[in-house]
Amino acid sequence: MTLHLYNTLTRRKESFEPLETGKVRMYCCGITAYDFCHLGHARTCIVWDTARRYLQWRGYDVNYVQNFTDIDDKILNRARREGTSMEAVSERFIDAYFEDMARLNVKEANAYPRATHTLDGIKRLVCELEQKGYAYEADGDVYYSVRRFDDYGKLSGRKLEDLQAGASGRVDVADSTEPKKKDPFDFALWKSAKPEEPSWESPWGPGRPGWHIECSAMVRDMLGETIDIHTGGSDLVFPHHENEIAQSEALTGKSLARYWLHNGMVKVDGEKMSKSLGNFTTIRELLDRPVDPMAVRLFVLMAQYRKPVDFTDDAIASATNGWQTLKEGLLFGHNYGIQLGWQDQSATPSNSLQVKETIAQQFQEAVDDDLNFAGGLAVLFEVAKGLRREGNILVHQGKTQTPASELEQQWCSLVELAQVLGLEAQPEEETEVSTDGLSDGEIEALIQQRAEARKAKNFELSDRIRDDLQAQGITLIDQGGGVTTWRRN
Repeated sequence: MTLHLYNTLTRRKESFEPLETGKVRMYCCGITAYDFCHLGHARTCIVWDTARRYLQWRGYDVNYVQNFTDIDDKILNRARREGTSMEAVSERFIDAYFEDMARLNVKEANAYPRATHTLDGIKRLVCELEQKGYAYEADGDVYYSVRRFDDYGKLSGRKLEDLQAGASGRVDVADSTEPKKKDPFDFALWKSAKPEEPSWESPWGPGRPGWHIECSAMVRDMLGETIDIHTGGSDLVFPHHENEIAQSEALTGKSLARYWLHNGMVKVDGEKMSKSLGNFTTIRELLDRPVDPMAVRLFVLMAQYRKPVDFTDDAIASATNGWQTLKEGLLFGHNYGIQLGWQDQSATPSNSLQVKETIAQQFQEAVDDDLNFAGGLAVLFEVAKGLRREGNILVHQGKTQTPASELEQQWCSLVELAQVLGLEAQPEEETEVSTDGLSDGEIEALIQQRAEARKAKNFELSDRIRDDLQAQGITLIDQGGGVTTWRRN
């Protein structure tokens, strides 16, 4: 089977062939550290974390780099409002980033370069562009001459005559009243120092880098002149990624990346997420409601990664229900493994040799089609539902319909493939239920608690109460109309 990826540059699906056999160099444009991460960041980070996990599962050695932008007007503006420094603001929100991503089970990248740590590489790039005639200095600022690069617009498909300076709000237009630019489409590579702003020495005088040159320098410093995969949100296609290509390829004459992959945006109740609309939701606000982090991850992966996704209460409720189904399957071995005579209830990756080949093949066949995580999830849901059904049969009939050894293969497969998607479940602390000396009324109270748990779709708790009562000699019999009777064995 061959992995196919949709390449934004060519606008078609292509077979994935890395530059170096068995190895993948992958770069993801990370956050600008001026605020807490929001739902859009969650989607970007989950999608490309899962893509990296999948490539690793497919046998590739992945060098995954994600940057932090820690020099930016937005960071400076926040520092002014708070009476603090740009460094203090960026450090605070970089720390918050790692806290939020840990909760979403996003694995750390191999490296996290920062603009402030890459200043030598940035200045070197700007000097080289100036020497080759692609950049010019103007009163301490340095601009990239867009019209000098013949392929400008090849990623976004835009033509110069259709472009507007200031697109995406990130092109430097702060000095539009001063005729420093030779062309309105040119963008800043280096900005001269302004009063009371942090600055660094350079051949053009004190100043700081422009946004776009930062990533070009970090890619080259960390991964080389050409990489396999460059990723980010679709809002970065223009101008950021377009400008990265112009900067890097003007110098090297080589492709900056073989495959450009972009995830779609997140809407909230059909509207673009923004603070002005009052629908701006941070990751920590969502998880503190509380919403299960695995439900958030499932919500992201159930959508086609290139398409916009609408975050609604109904959507997250559906994802929460879906996670409960998967969770029951993932905990099947912990709940029933001993009863089935299994030797190991951990289902760590060391069990990979036991993975049922057909399940893995179905999973890979789905995901190989342009990272179709939803298709892979469909395979896992079928396995999880089957395990849940066998668990119910075991409780009520004392044996399963499927041989225990086959169930073990299915469960190990489910756990391993769910880990590929970053979906993991841990057994919760057991709720002790004792029937020693319980009166009929106390047993009825437990049955009522179970009924309420089932109504709330907390099937894990309802099953635990049923199983604990069964272990103590109390059998529950679910009848039509939601009625449950019981008897002492």
